[in-house]
Amino acid sequence: VQLQASGGGLVQAGGSLRLSCARSGRTLSTYAMGWFRQAPGKAREFVAAITWSGSTTYYADSVKGRFTISRDNAKNTVYLQMNSLKPEDTAVYYCAFRAGMTTIAALADGNRYDSWGQGTQVTVSS
Repeated sequence: VQLQASGGGLVQAGGSLRLSCARSGRTLSTYAMGWFRQAPGKAREFVAAITWSGSTTYYADSVKGRFTISRDNAKNTVYLQMNSLKPEDTAVYYCAFRAGMTTIAALADGNRYDSWGQGTQVTVSS
């Protein structure tokens, strides 16, 4: 499975961006896809995840109410709509894929994912 993330860029605080992650390659199953981010000098952190069949979503508290994760099964693509962006949202954003079932809470653990995209830079200016 290959993942291609896109949509990052430079935006002013309060602005919006939509990230996309296109999945390609053969897979027997898809349970969930997620978004993580890593700011300079900081550890990678969970942002949001979505299950592929039931569209159950799960968000980090820091983005709840501002970010929305969604997916398009026909396009094998997951999206992250980011509104009301803050300078602290500045990071490289990565999408990730998990094939097998797990708990929703476990989707916040990056070690639970099978494949990762290359990352897209999001910079929010104050």
